[in-house]
Amino acid sequence: MHPGGDVEFDVAVVGAGVVGCAIARHLARAGASVVVLDRAVDVGDGTSKANTAILHTGFDTEPGSLESQLVVRGRSLLADYAAAAGIAVEPTGALLVAWDDEQEARLPSLVDKAAANGCADVVLVGAEEVRAREPHLGPAARSGVSVPGEWVIDPWSVTLAFATEAVGIGTVLRLGTPVVGLDVGDEGLEVRTPDDVVRARWLVNAAGLGADRIDEMLGHRDFTVTPRRGQLIVFDKLARRLLTRILLPVPTARSKGVLVSPTTWGNVLLGPTAEDLEDRTDTATTAEGMARLLADGRRILPDLGAEEVTATYAGLRAATEPGGYQIHIHGDQRFVSVGGIRSTGLTSAMAVAEHVAGLLDGAVATWSGRPVATPPPVMPPLGERQVRPMRDPVRIAADPAYGTALCHCEQVSRGEVRDACHASVPATDLGGVRRRTRAMNGRCQGFYCGAEVVALVAAETGTRATTLTRVPR
Repeated sequence: MHPGGDVEFDVAVVGAGVVGCAIARHLARAGASVVVLDRAVDVGDGTSKANTAILHTGFDTEPGSLESQLVVRGRSLLADYAAAAGIAVEPTGALLVAWDDEQEARLPSLVDKAAANGCADVVLVGAEEVRAREPHLGPAARSGVSVPGEWVIDPWSVTLAFATEAVGIGTVLRLGTPVVGLDVGDEGLEVRTPDDVVRARWLVNAAGLGADRIDEMLGHRDFTVTPRRGQLIVFDKLARRLLTRILLPVPTARSKGVLVSPTTWGNVLLGPTAEDLEDRTDTATTAEGMARLLADGRRILPDLGAEEVTATYAGLRAATEPGGYQIHIHGDQRFVSVGGIRSTGLTSAMAVAEHVAGLLDGAVATWSGRPVATPPPVMPPLGERQVRPMRDPVRIAADPAYGTALCHCEQVSRGEVRDACHASVPATDLGGVRRRTRAMNGRCQGFYCGAEVVALVAAETGTRATTLTRVPR
């Protein structure tokens, strides 16, 4: 599909995170020819890969705000999509716990806010009931708020599913391609990369941490981005017995705070911190950050301090000034900016895409192709409660590679890693392999299986093994 003339695509999307891939998918289904550009070598390799993996209800968003509307709508869309695509979701529910007088006094207003956001099942819970529901809580725990609609989800497969579906329709995915300049012409925009120029009728900026810089290339300063680092700790699966649901703090204007949560992979997650930085690439963990998290973890669940830590990592989210979702259309430049999506972006992504498409519907007479109704792709089962290939006798009978263990900690087979290397959106580094298969994400963090994984990926992709020794999350 080509719009004709010198314009190659209907839409160029900058950013291959969960929001950018959701937008590409939605527009491609509507009949647009789409190209997605990202400086990273894999989809979801920025903010999207290092979040708290919660399918939010939007109970604590500002009622009536754009974020509130899109989170509520996005949750419904993503829950249905995940079920159809086989993406792991666990309906754990959440318990928001107060720890002092000030926090306890704020609980009724949070219930009122939830009601204003359409979450009628969010209710106050007395201290005795809090303790009955979560007996391992620390002694300072007081009353709380029950939020049954907060669930945990596999975040990596969401981004990958959107990208896979978009590529299957015809979207061109250009990874490892930074945008270095933008020019507005008579028929559209020219997107300059280090190697060439991409021409599109419209541009959608979903660049996350770099969204304000893309805006500035077209003369806009509607918002500024400050990278906010969130450090997290992943505990061993044996810690899962300590809680049955997500344990939330009382949120502040700055952050949702430090939580303790189950994951769909059977672990327990603690975090994140909230540290404003200047460096938009600094995803290092720090001794201070880890110490602070562990202290919070022991306060929330005292027994957590005795559990083994499987991994630590950090992600950056885009805190904007002004705050809130920043979605603007500049029709004279054929440009839509999508910024400030922050931690709720995983939940709201499909609704953000729907919203962006609605803005474009008012400005675009028609796309170059016809609408396409495609089912979601069937994603590999990564959830601990799903039937993994190594537990599936039918798959093993059809292909013994699915019964040959490669990563023993996470029960990942050679067949799964092989498949990840040859998918329509393939893994090209070890971080991509981890996110597609869970290989090297277990107790040993690749100590035992790492060499075999590197060798297999090198053989399947034709990549020199020495270029795969980096093991990012």
